[in-house]
Amino acid sequence: MKNVIALMLALTLCLSLVGCGPSAAPSSSVSEPASSSQAQEPAEPSSEPASSSQAQEPAEPSSEPASSSQAQEPAEPAASYVTRVAALKGPTAMGMVQLMKQEETSGAYEFSIFAAIDEVTPKIVKGEVDIAAVPANMAAVLYNNTQGQIRVIGINTLGVLYIVESGDSVGSVADLKGKTLYASGKGATPEYALNYILQQNGLTPGTDVTIEWKSEHAECVAALASDPDGIAMLPQPFVATAQAQNPAIRIALDLTAEWDAIEAQKEAPSALLTGVVVARADYIDAHPQELAAFLSGYDESVGFVNTETEQAAALIEEYGIVAAPVAQAALPYCNIVLIQGAEMKEKLSGYLNVLFEQNPKAVGGSLPDDAFYYGA
Repeated sequence: MKNVIALMLALTLCLSLVGCGPSAAPSSSVSEPASSSQAQEPAEPSSEPASSSQAQEPAEPSSEPASSSQAQEPAEPAASYVTRVAALKGPTAMGMVQLMKQEETSGAYEFSIFAAIDEVTPKIVKGEVDIAAVPANMAAVLYNNTQGQIRVIGINTLGVLYIVESGDSVGSVADLKGKTLYASGKGATPEYALNYILQQNGLTPGTDVTIEWKSEHAECVAALASDPDGIAMLPQPFVATAQAQNPAIRIALDLTAEWDAIEAQKEAPSALLTGVVVARADYIDAHPQELAAFLSGYDESVGFVNTETEQAAALIEEYGIVAAPVAQAALPYCNIVLIQGAEMKEKLSGYLNVLFEQNPKAVGGSLPDDAFYYGA
């Protein structure tokens, strides 16, 4: 009995020492993150066994919030990648203007607009831009020349080529026989498209139709201004520019419609294409979410410029592409689209095959394989 009483007195003395001892200073780990050595090293075991009351009582909650270093809050995400985009002055850049405007607040993109394709291609090859709008055949050339490091992600412009005149002498392709035609784009899409349409209508370029090649579309507009009987092949928005200078100029032939009439008789018809959007393969692989966001935003922008032409024209002028009145007149004829996946592959592969049959060098020497077509 004396032993029991002695044990009870000893326990009472221990508890009174715990309750009356000095309070501990607050831990610095609440307001400051623990060092890596503190976080990894376990606390040293006590040299004395804990009493039963200490083992059963939970630790009192801290009166201060946990620091950001503790596991309850996730680490801040890394900064988003800024996608670098290049476009050409014309329909390809016109289709992106809503996305360009949104970029001013989102900061997700860095847009550059260039006057000529030879300014764009070195940048995409060197990795200075991630996404670029280029002529359809140039996409194939880039793919072949970089051993597959460039892929096409969408068709952004169908045919924008027109035969225009200020008179009334041309109503069909056959009417071009014996005439002189001002044109630019030799060695590129305009020449191959014109040759194909002339040949399919029984005309030999350079023999039945004299083609006077100019270095720039603006030179064709100037030639029309100085030659009242002149006939020219022009893309939009240069057609609208010519009509603004001379309202008598009219669209005589829509080469997209002429191409479609030829292809309608085939089992797998191709389409007359002007431009596509390409991306670097390493960008596609490393930034799939950014690419998906770009394509979604681009698709919305295309819908905007095709339906809200007045607002779109104002943005087109704001970004220095063409004047708003010219843009508003041209937009209905620019055939701005965003075609992706299997449909993109069907239309583009057929078009490239037409060019390949004329001149293999037009597509880089060989037709691209399936890996060229992203998402198809």
